[in-house]
Amino acid sequence: MGGTVEMKAAVLFRTGAPLRILDAVEAPPPGRGQVFVALSHAGVCHSQVMEVRGGRGPDPYLPHLLGHEGVGRVLAVGEGVTRVVPGDRVVLGWIKGQGLDADPVRYRWRDLDLNAGAVTTFNTHALVAENRCQLLPDGVPDEIGVLLGCAAPTGAGIVTNELKPAPGASAAVFGLGGIGLTALMALAAAGCDPIIAVDIAPAKLQAALDCGATHVIDASREDPVAAIRSLTAGRGVDCAVEAAGRVQTIEQAFESTRKFGGQCVFASHPPAGQKVSVDPHDLISGKGLKGTWGGGSVPDRDVPLFARMYLDGKLPLERLLRDRYELDEINQAIDSLAAGSAFRPLIRL
Repeated sequence: MGGTVEMKAAVLFRTGAPLRILDAVEAPPPGRGQVFVALSHAGVCHSQVMEVRGGRGPDPYLPHLLGHEGVGRVLAVGEGVTRVVPGDRVVLGWIKGQGLDADPVRYRWRDLDLNAGAVTTFNTHALVAENRCQLLPDGVPDEIGVLLGCAAPTGAGIVTNELKPAPGASAAVFGLGGIGLTALMALAAAGCDPIIAVDIAPAKLQAALDCGATHVIDASREDPVAAIRSLTAGRGVDCAVEAAGRVQTIEQAFESTRKFGGQCVFASHPPAGQKVSVDPHDLISGKGLKGTWGGGSVPDRDVPLFARMYLDGKLPLERLLRDRYELDEINQAIDSLAAGSAFRPLIRL
């Protein structure tokens, strides 16, 4: 790859405003530790909703590209890159794996510099750090490979790396987007029973049943904590996963776990400045509450693991791919995810 390459990208210029779709964004040649990828698909995560809408507070990097889950083909590599070569199909994700951790990228549009971190995916091409690339295992379609960048490592990783439930353990999942449904699939693969799914969207509750839930609770119609206790003879569940993105649901998920060993892990990201309130007695009586950083996943180990689970039918990730958009429709995809009507928006690039 010689000289600059022009690409199309969605760019955030101001929080609270729609992304702007720019043509003729200039990408420089890959530098040390960088990989240049032509993307085919990207996924939209709640994290991008937070970024676009200012939920993380002031953004010092504007204007910038965004997106942290995608799949594509390597076009060129920079100095020092040894893990991938041109022609490889790769998964792009935000969780660091092996390889070089390259400097942040700057693109150019007209007379403006556009910031980017180690990986962005709302763009037709991307310069990414080597340690944000994983080889896409043979047999996994591109559309499924997208989910190996964030949804599967975080959702399934919570179960396989952090909760590690024994067969027959009782479980609850609050919030049935990409991460919540993937966690539910992994709980089913682990042999948990019952598996109780909580949301307010009928389509997501039906999807949970299709993915292995034994019971569903519409939190707009009944108190989910009381309903879970009723389903578990008053004890509460052995483990709970929270992925709804609200302080209230983190508190409810924690309340729904049993004393003396119940564990709650939350993957959601409520708006900056909000605080979770818990009863200290629940903590001293042996209940656990923790957040997760990407499901505790190690990409070099877990991307192949979750790919194999998919290929073996234990992680039916295709059930998440209901909502498809073009890059020009990225703002519609973000709005749908924010409204709770989308599962895991897929962007075709």
